[in-house]
Amino acid sequence: MPQVARGKRLLSATSMVASHGRRWLGQGLDLVFPPGCACCQVEIDAGISPPLCSACREGLHDPRPACPRCGVVLTRGDAQAPCPRCREVKFRFGSVIRLGSYQGLLRSAVLQTKRPQSRLLAAALADLLAGVNAARLAELAPEVVVPVPMHWTRRIWRGTNCPETIAARLAGHLGVPARTGLLARRRRTVPQASLSPSRRKANVRGAFRAAKHPDLPGARVLLVDDIMTTGATLDEASRTLAGRGAAVVGVAVLARAEGPD
Repeated sequence: MPQVARGKRLLSATSMVASHGRRWLGQGLDLVFPPGCACCQVEIDAGISPPLCSACREGLHDPRPACPRCGVVLTRGDAQAPCPRCREVKFRFGSVIRLGSYQGLLRSAVLQTKRPQSRLLAAALADLLAGVNAARLAELAPEVVVPVPMHWTRRIWRGTNCPETIAARLAGHLGVPARTGLLARRRRTVPQASLSPSRRKANVRGAFRAAKHPDLPGARVLLVDDIMTTGATLDEASRTLAGRGAAVVGVAVLARAEGPD
């Protein structure tokens, strides 16, 4: 047998053994260490997807009606009227899909996902986001999912970028590609949370660049981040994607901050 063919067969067999080994190991660990809720670690039945207890599922999702354009909760009085928060604002993205408001349990969970060891929680939140917004995601019909990127120096320091995990999970549910390389940070901006609302737009102006890629021209893009506050970062990222030919940009976030813009 030629050496190359023998090497390919060996590699295939090794991969199969490794795959079975990971599955058996996971099943064994479930017996020794019963699976826990990704958010509160209370014991739950194996196979629950996403791995969240019923209390956390309820606490993490805000079912109240929200503005489809900016994601803020709408009161009963303005549910049928133009949203008072965004009616005078021009966004380059067309809609916002979110799990809930940035407060309480969801706020605590989103802050946890900023740590490398909390990727399971980020994935669980993304799965919940996809489940409760299945109809809206189907209506948007994205063809590619793009996470908001982190500057490479901050990525090295933090060790993870939660939007990448969310984007990958959403793309899996939608059956479309997640492209982490389509959007990049040109420069290391000051963290938006440290700035006043009026300074955030200037802080991110020109902060992104979009790559030339066949997936982008004419595409319906789902842009993903963990938190939306004023929308300045998502607006600038959407502008950059549109500059490379994206036809439609919709936004998906875990949490929408409800404070004043």
